Amino acid sequence: MITATPCSTGRQRLSFTSHAGHEPTNDLRRDIQDAKILIVDDEMLNIEVVQRYLDIGGFTNIFSTDHAGQALPLIGYHRPDLVLLDIQMPEIGGLQILSAVRSDPDLSQTPVIILTGCSDPETKLVALRAGATDLLSKPVHSEELLARISNVLKVKAFQDQLSLHSERLEDAVRHRTAELEASRLEVIHCLARAAEFRDDDTGQHVLRVGRYTRIIGEQMGFSPQELDILEPAAQLHDVGKIGIADSILLKPGKLSQEEFEQMQRHCGFGKRITDPISEADAKILRQHAEIGAKIIDSSRSPILELAKLIALTHHERWDGSGYPLGLAGEDIPLCGRITAVADVFDALSSRRPYKPAFSLKKCFAILEEGRGTHFDPQVLDAFFAKRSDIIAVQISEADTD
Repeated sequence: MITATPCSTGRQRLSFTSHAGHEPTNDLRRDIQDAKILIVDDEMLNIEVVQRYLDIGGFTNIFSTDHAGQALPLIGYHRPDLVLLDIQMPEIGGLQILSAVRSDPDLSQTPVIILTGCSDPETKLVALRAGATDLLSKPVHSEELLARISNVLKVKAFQDQLSLHSERLEDAVRHRTAELEASRLEVIHCLARAAEFRDDDTGQHVLRVGRYTRIIGEQMGFSPQELDILEPAAQLHDVGKIGIADSILLKPGKLSQEEFEQMQRHCGFGKRITDPISEADAKILRQHAEIGAKIIDSSRSPILELAKLIALTHHERWDGSGYPLGLAGEDIPLCGRITAVADVFDALSSRRPYKPAFSLKKCFAILEEGRGTHFDPQVLDAFFAKRSDIIAVQISEADTD
């Protein structure tokens, strides 16, 4: 026979208001008496006796079963605050039930008091070693039973309170971390757009380049965590434009050789803005990309660390004819190679003071012409493989003026 009081399927917690070193409050006593208690015993007489004692003690939320095979389903469904468990039962032994409860992560902290008629000390020791919270011999004394139950439930109430407090702290930390992350990304975006507004009234270019870079990186196997760093870092690729004169940056016609050399300096400006380095360090940086990566490796923001590499290397070319370092092939950091494709595509497909927006067909054709000379072939393959996603971003983030 199975009897049960209605209860929810959610995890049960005892809540209370109490102060350390003080006697339990009335609220605590009420919460303890409202605790859900499951009695498991193959003898109905034993269940009735224990339930009568619990009634005398003021406990009101009691359910029971005399079929041991139903014990685990009941525990899993009702999530009781306490289980009173017999050891010797015909269907499944109490120690097996106890072992199953302790091995289940969702149930392992459930208090279990063993009620046994076995006087063998070894059996009692085995039960305690198996994880029994407490152990009482039958026939149980009513006052001792109520005292043991009260003590166990008080401990559970404190444990639940600590667990709840810990969860609330974790939620608060997660919430604050999310706020800080949003604020940090907003500052990065503002800095990127501040540079972009120098020659782009909408500032959408930096958003699109970031999105294109993320799409390419995803196709190349970057993890979600790496992509979350790569996208905002790529938005800072042209931050060095802050250091370029308006007469050059906004010139509608073709730049002179001297003006083009000045424009090329924006890569270096971007590096210096994100992490000022000495002239000696700059000379070492020009020797090899790997040395440069070690120089700029620091405990600062991972986004800014990557942004420094991108700002410095996104105008390098696969064949070594790019600027400012003249790196070639895989000596160019992958983040720079990826951003190069994203940046050039957006420049080709967007209107500029010196050119109209090119058609997609023409943009893709120009990119393909740069395979193996301007662009890393593998990066270009990743870009073309995500053509539909690239076009979707181009549409959603299009300039509207």
